[in-house]
Amino acid sequence: MTADIVIRGIITAVIAYLFGSISFAVIFTKMSSKKDIREMGSGNAGFTNVLRSVGVVPAVFTLIFDFVKGALASLVGSWFFSTISCTDLRIADELVVYGGLIGGVFAIIGHMYPIYFGFKGGKGIVTAASMMAVTDYRVFLLIVATFLILFFATKIISLASISCAALYGVYTFVCTFCFDYLRDDTWFSLRYVLICTFFAFLLGGFVIVKHKENIKRLIKGEEKKITAKRKDS
Repeated sequence: MTADIVIRGIITAVIAYLFGSISFAVIFTKMSSKKDIREMGSGNAGFTNVLRSVGVVPAVFTLIFDFVKGALASLVGSWFFSTISCTDLRIADELVVYGGLIGGVFAIIGHMYPIYFGFKGGKGIVTAASMMAVTDYRVFLLIVATFLILFFATKIISLASISCAALYGVYTFVCTFCFDYLRDDTWFSLRYVLICTFFAFLLGGFVIVKHKENIKRLIKGEEKKITAKRKDS
């Protein structure tokens, strides 16, 4: 079974990466303004830069499609791993989650370093959120609540995003350890808790590294608050 898991993991990773490499920020910006979003504003191919540099409509489409691609990559990974022949139902359930995590993580890597667009992409926040929604809705709800509280308090998307990335691993450990592993009727193993937590901290680290310039501006007090570009300006 180990060889089957490795092979499926590699196939899932490749498919998810190629799917994640579809940069909807670039696509919708070109459709709207005929320009490359990576040459506008912050140069980031993501929702926030599209909102600031192009407008609300292309930004909303970018948000929706980036979320959907992450969710689909995770769902494909979960389905692919669910077809592994395994007589131990506990392990079978865990494998489904692992498949979703692999699909989601590599879709995010594709979003950050898209092969179709010169490996210059976005920061993966929306795509990461969709992976969380598929793999653990509890963590997703905690992340969304944290993001909204910080954003409405500061109006700075990068600060909210970085904070959520840092807390992703913490929330994952708390949810899987306290509500899965410690339950009397559970069959999730400590291995499951550790693997899920590892993926969460790994992904959170990726996202924080992609925000290194934002972190520098935050420290200097120079990070801009969110404003949308007006079509009549």
